[in-house]
Amino acid sequence: MGINDGRVAIVTGAGRGLGRAHALALARQGASVVVNDLGSAASGEGTDASPAEQVVAEIEAMGGKAVIDTSDAASWDGAQRMVDTALEKLGGLDIVVNNAGILRDRMLINMTEDEWDSVTRVHMKSTFAVTNRAAQHWRAQSKAGNQPQARVINTTSHSGLYCNVGQANYAAAKAGIASFSIVAARELIRYGVTVNAIAPRATTRMTEGLRQWDEEAMKMRDPDWVAALVCWLASPEAGEISGRVFEAWGYGITIAESWQHGATAEASLDPAELGPRIAEIHAKSRKNAGIDIGDELDP
Repeated sequence: MGINDGRVAIVTGAGRGLGRAHALALARQGASVVVNDLGSAASGEGTDASPAEQVVAEIEAMGGKAVIDTSDAASWDGAQRMVDTALEKLGGLDIVVNNAGILRDRMLINMTEDEWDSVTRVHMKSTFAVTNRAAQHWRAQSKAGNQPQARVINTTSHSGLYCNVGQANYAAAKAGIASFSIVAARELIRYGVTVNAIAPRATTRMTEGLRQWDEEAMKMRDPDWVAALVCWLASPEAGEISGRVFEAWGYGITIAESWQHGATAEASLDPAELGPRIAEIHAKSRKNAGIDIGDELDP
């Protein structure tokens, strides 16, 4: 028995890293899992079913139930196939964890159109497509008088929230996912669906080599810390929490408080009058937040 006993989950990008941790943790907590993964490289090239197959085998070895899905999560048809797989092979759908993603880092002045399009497609479109297809099912249930206790957990990033240099494509996509999650939460709550997002700090193949960590920091960056939060957000216990963005790792869980209104200046139709007014509110306003709590950065 676990906090997600009897529930059915889709996890995209579940063959490795955070997605694998989410799928295994959900299974340990009693959920049946659609393990979705194309098996591509971290940059998005190629396909390989074996990572997803291995996760399914691990879940089955612990006595759980899982099925493999190698659909492209960023395609409309692929997203629908995932939902159909959950309904037809596992008997329902209660949880969607949108985790699929790739990296193609480049300073924006050197970034190609393909590097922009591929990253934003995998992150943003997959999040939208799978959420949309699942929400169609949940709305139909709600209208039929069977109100769901459904959960969507999306994956944003500190890079998106706090704007990491060299990741204009990734940061834009992840910031969009954070805003999408809040809008979706407001729209879907009437159908019994909560929507939240996580900004994980974890060591995976997408973050390996970016920085050297000592042994203690590596323990705190284990994906299982983040997966524990995902499991709770996916459970019936989390029904009162929606439209929130959580930063998560072994050091703690923080709620990112979105954009906040700062100092305000009187408007003017004369641009020449605005300079002193803007200077005054600029001096009164906090700098942009950095990735670590307490950091403030220019610009």
